[in-house]
Formats: sequence, C-alpha cells, structure tokens
Amino acid sequence: MLNVIIVDDHPIVRAGMKAVLNTASEITVIAEGSTGEDALALVRHYCPDVLVLDVNLPDINGLEVTRRLIAQGNPSTAILILTAHDDAQMVFSLLESGATGYVLKDEALETLAHAVKAAARGESWLSPTVASKVIRRAVQRGQEFAAGADKASPAESPLTPREMEILQLLADGLDNSAIAQKLVITKRTVQNHISNIYSKLGVESRTEAMLYAIRQGWAKP
Repeated sequence: MLNVIIVDDHPIVRAGMKAVLNTASEITVIAEGSTGEDALALVRHYCPDVLVLDVNLPDINGLEVTRRLIAQGNPSTAILILTAHDDAQMVFSLLESGATGYVLKDEALETLAHAVKAAARGESWLSPTVASKVIRRAVQRGQEFAAGADKASPAESPLTPREMEILQLLADGLDNSAIAQKLVITKRTVQNHISNIYSKLGVESRTEAMLYAIRQGWAKP
C-alpha cells in the first residue's frame, strides 16, 4: 500500500481527496493536516510515500514547505503539489525545488489517484495546462542560456550516449516500462540508468532531470 498524507486548509477539499484516494487500489491516507507546520511534522513522523500538499496554506506556503522538506532530506517522500492556480513562475519554482508533480484542483478528483501512484514511482505528473507552461518556460530558459553562452566552449554533457537517449525519452514523458520496451532493455536497467543520470546531474526527480536537460539543450520536448 502507498501511504499518503494530505495537507490542505479546506476541510471539505481534504475530505473529498481522502475519499477518492481511500477508494483507489493500493492507496491509503494515513494522516492529514491544514498548515505548513503540519506538513513538516507529519512527514517527519510518518515518512509517507507521497505528500499531497496545497500551495496556499495559512502559515508557510507550499513552496517553502517543499524547500524545507528537501533540505531536511526526505528522499522517500514524493511531494505532489495541489492548487487552484497554474501560474508558470510558481510551477517552475516548485518543480525546481524538488516537487514531483503539480495537480490543479479542478481536475484533482479525476486524476489524483493516478498522480499519487506516478509520484510514488518517482515519475513526474503535471496537469496538461501546467505541463505546456513548464515546457515553454524551460525552452525559453534554454534559449536564453544558449544565447548568453560562449559558443566556442559549449557545455558538455557528463552522460553516456545511452543515458542521453534515456534522458530524451524522459523529456518525451515516457515511463520506465515504455522506455524499456522502446530500447529493448529491462526495467531494472532503465532504473539503473536513471539513477546514474540523477547522480551526474545532481537532481532528485524525473521532473528536475527533464527540465535540466531541456534548459541545457540536451533534450527537446
């Protein structure tokens, strides 16, 4: 079972999400809270597989909570952001801070269980509207980086050709099974390559790896 904690300051929203997740297979909600301090304390106490975290909390916002959790070292807990807003700057900041996914509240009841399972696997989950904004911003940053870089000494990738191939497939949105099938290798081999990619790039999630690759121009969305 995937253990999930929900932190949202609206009791009705929490109740709706809890009902959806508890009726889904392989998921159980083990705790809930209404503040950023609740999120920090609950994750520290329970070490859940996934934290479903609202951005707008009464004390500490979701961005700061995410940063603190990452700084404290909670690698086993994936952070799934839940919000009514799709502001591109906020989305990008959250993902760069270590959030695994971003779900809009108006589609949460339909997609939340899938998003939680994807996040628990270490895979990014972005609402379609959010995904398009993230990709556009990443491409823009990549172009700005390229324009300002020294053309005589372009950045070199520390990845092997196979790792670069897998990184491109990550940017295409493929999960581990799809990558394994496409490259005719095992899922375990894919997982090993992805672990090496994370280590070499200094990232902790598929989303961070994808954004890093797009900004550097190593992968195209």
